[in-house]
Amino acid sequence: MALDPETYTQLLETIERFVNETLRPREGEVAETDEIPDDLVQGMKDLGLFGLSIPEEYGGLGLNMAEEIGVAIALGHTSPAMRSTFGTNVGIGSQGLVMSGTDEQKAEWLPKIASGEIITSFALTEPDVGSDAGSVKTRAELDEAKGVYRLNGTKRYITNADKADLFTVMARTGGEGARGVTSFLVPRDLPGLSVAPHEKKMGQQGAHVCDVNFDDVEVPVANRLGEEGEGFKVAMRVLDRGRLHIAGVCVGAAERLIEEMVSYATERKQFGKPIAEFQLIQAMIADSKAECMAARALVEQTAKKRDAGENITLDCAAAKLTASEMVGRVADRAVQVHGGAGYIADYGIERFYRDVRLFRIYEGTSEIQRTIIARETIKAGG
Repeated sequence: MALDPETYTQLLETIERFVNETLRPREGEVAETDEIPDDLVQGMKDLGLFGLSIPEEYGGLGLNMAEEIGVAIALGHTSPAMRSTFGTNVGIGSQGLVMSGTDEQKAEWLPKIASGEIITSFALTEPDVGSDAGSVKTRAELDEAKGVYRLNGTKRYITNADKADLFTVMARTGGEGARGVTSFLVPRDLPGLSVAPHEKKMGQQGAHVCDVNFDDVEVPVANRLGEEGEGFKVAMRVLDRGRLHIAGVCVGAAERLIEEMVSYATERKQFGKPIAEFQLIQAMIADSKAECMAARALVEQTAKKRDAGENITLDCAAAKLTASEMVGRVADRAVQVHGGAGYIADYGIERFYRDVRLFRIYEGTSEIQRTIIARETIKAGG
């Protein structure tokens, strides 16, 4: 259900102001310390950013997909690590519960997720399992006498795991393949669950990823999401939605980079005139702008189709592929336009160059998106 246009416009303007006046001035600090300061996190909570996609009845803003994409684009205008602070609560960490949870599960967890009191994580990837989500090796064995599943295994590169209070975990309850996977809500404080120190990464400092280990963790049967064997289906629905959100962030990041390119090109002079007057510089700006506009149109169209209840598996893959590849090219051009300054940390362009590289990898690599697009296209044509 959409907000009324005036309320949504006010929300978007407030978020844009928060991005420009509060988050952007602190980007360097976050990159240097590899932490999001508490006052920024509190500001995000006060704006309701942790509950963008949580239904209003559970304390969230209840935005539809088109509205959420507008917010994602606005948040893309600052360091991606800022959005990642609440990104799992909005997307992959909460949407399995929103889509497949029981009324009791929703009532217990969603209000605290929406307020930011609880941070969530989505635990799918494993040391030997990435894009092949149907091959998870973490096992959940049912102990009927105790009414629990015993969870054993390791998950890898789990976003916000060091801060998470609740994990959506994909584990094998049956035989091989996707139909043997089941989804569980696993609180952090269960005995046997441990989180490793966060990894050192190429970019997106301030957004942490960690290994999560399960050693005979007893998960109540009541914490199962859906029925046994439905976990893969839950994961794919969550990832479709998450990919579209990430595509929106990519568009926002590209818009920020284009803004930086134009600003620098109009101020920097060579041979007695601004470099913006040179055609080769103009070509890089023009290509970046055109590609960004095309990606934005695709992302917004896909969001509208989702809100209309259409099947958007192909569309989400196309949007994620198009937007993530596009922002990589734009970031490369931004470094080139800035010349030596683009390679120096003071300008922040090199940081964005590193930050956006991850968009082509997580929540499904570009290669996986191409596979999905081809599969769905062939299926429709056949």
